Amino acid sequence: MTGDAAGTTKLGIDTATPPSEQQQPAPTPRPTSPVTTPPYWSHQRSFSSISVDTIAPGAITLQDNDNGEDAKNKACWAKSVSIEDYVVVNGSRTGIGAFVVWNINVETLHGGSFRIRKRFSEFDDLRNKLLQTFPNSVAAMPPLPPKSVISKFRPRFLEDRRVGLQYFLNCILLNPEFSGSPVLKEFLFES
Repeated sequence: MTGDAAGTTKLGIDTATPPSEQQQPAPTPRPTSPVTTPPYWSHQRSFSSISVDTIAPGAITLQDNDNGEDAKNKACWAKSVSIEDYVVVNGSRTGIGAFVVWNINVETLHGGSFRIRKRFSEFDDLRNKLLQTFPNSVAAMPPLPPKSVISKFRPRFLEDRRVGLQYFLNCILLNPEFSGSPVLKEFLFES
């Protein structure tokens, strides 16, 4: 490698100027658009040009479910469900055969309400019948609170069970798929 008077070698490297002062190539400018798309998208468009007409058939989209036009939404008739309290019913003087009855208040969307009384076994029957009727709904249906032989009449256990049963009923009654089910209507309106 031989150099010339200017300090440049045959390879084109400037040996007279230190590397920190040598001219670097200009960086590639970045796009100034606020909307960036992943590099694998084949089309370039902004959000303002996207419309419902350009969504592919069968695509998953978010919908406004407040308009009530969907038939499933019309099946919802309950506004809220609360389990207000419970009563321990003694089977005999010794307490053998005792059970708990849950007092349930259901408010409807039209302003009315009604009260029903159910035992835990009736909740269990409801859940099993719903799973038979809707076999693909396991993820949408929460489990019932656990049973306990030892502490089944203790206030702390009963409060935890009340909260769990109330959550279960809210998930069932406020789900359009379950709320119109004959199984649920049988649970609510037949004794």
